[in-house]
Amino acid sequence: MRGRPHLLDVLVPAAIAALGIVELVLAAPPGWEYGVALEVLACGVLVGRRRWPLVVAPVAAATVVAMPWFGPRLEDVATPILVLAVACYSLGRRIDDLRGLAGVALVAAMLLVDYTLVDLRTHDVTDVVFVSTLLLPPYVFGRITRKLAVQAQQLREHQAAERDRALREERDRIARDLHDVLAHSLSAMTVQTAAAQDLVRIDPARAEALLGDVASTGRRALDETGRLLHVLRDEDGELGLRPAPGLADLPALVEEFRDRGLDVRADLPADGLALPGGVDVSTYRIAQEVLTNALRYAPDRCAEISVRADGAVLTIAASNGWDGRTGVGSGLGLLGVAERVKVLGGTVRHGPQQGRFELRATLPLVGS
Repeated sequence: MRGRPHLLDVLVPAAIAALGIVELVLAAPPGWEYGVALEVLACGVLVGRRRWPLVVAPVAAATVVAMPWFGPRLEDVATPILVLAVACYSLGRRIDDLRGLAGVALVAAMLLVDYTLVDLRTHDVTDVVFVSTLLLPPYVFGRITRKLAVQAQQLREHQAAERDRALREERDRIARDLHDVLAHSLSAMTVQTAAAQDLVRIDPARAEALLGDVASTGRRALDETGRLLHVLRDEDGELGLRPAPGLADLPALVEEFRDRGLDVRADLPADGLALPGGVDVSTYRIAQEVLTNALRYAPDRCAEISVRADGAVLTIAASNGWDGRTGVGSGLGLLGVAERVKVLGGTVRHGPQQGRFELRATLPLVGS
């Protein structure tokens, strides 16, 4: 791919060559046939301006500047001006330092030779101004275009780095949440096992029930361990000292956002709905993210959220007003939601729908 020119690298010189041929044929100045050959040759050289600008630009310029030596004078035709403009633009656009100015100076020197040896008219300072306005603006425009392209590339790299950082932070946060859930499960198993040991002789039936709870808790802990190992990397996660929030904390979360000025209409499950630890904490985190986005970007400062359990699936649906002018932010928070849902084996969809921004996430309640 490196050796193949871009489409524009061919189309622009081809268009200039076609225009030059038409101009020379219609004007028919003396020696126009040589002019056609030189212009086509110069345009052919310009095809390589992306890879070898410091060589191509002066060679292409020298080719058209040589026209008065064989045929038409430069003042008889206008197409050579386009060749010179593209050559000087390439010197500014394709070279990252000021070596391009040396190429522009070389092109100016070629024109000076033509003015001195071929063009026998009287010359003055206005000719210097004319040549400067012919060569310098394309070069300056090329420099500006190059700087904008470099800044755009830096911006893309910065955005990619920010996305990676946000993804890493969300993975670390998921790991800490699952660590808390796993620690709670293991603590419960230890307490239940100790109680079963005390009851195994005096109340075998109750001890058997406790051991059944231990087994159930252990299976859930294995599920959470698998998810924890999935998100952990070589770094040790930060240990959380507070209990991980969950479904039971959603009413308080909704009230918190209401106090901050967001009109929240919430449809939450009744107390007593038991969820797997990872799903429990992720439900809270997802609700926290969508309400935060609604507070920031909803023009009417209103939001709706519902959490419903249907068989083996928990569905979180949220929406808020969206007018297309406030935007949806950087998208890093939604990227974290997607990562969290992916770890739990669920699905998520979000985006503008009929004047509202909607999010719908589903989380499996039974580990695979």
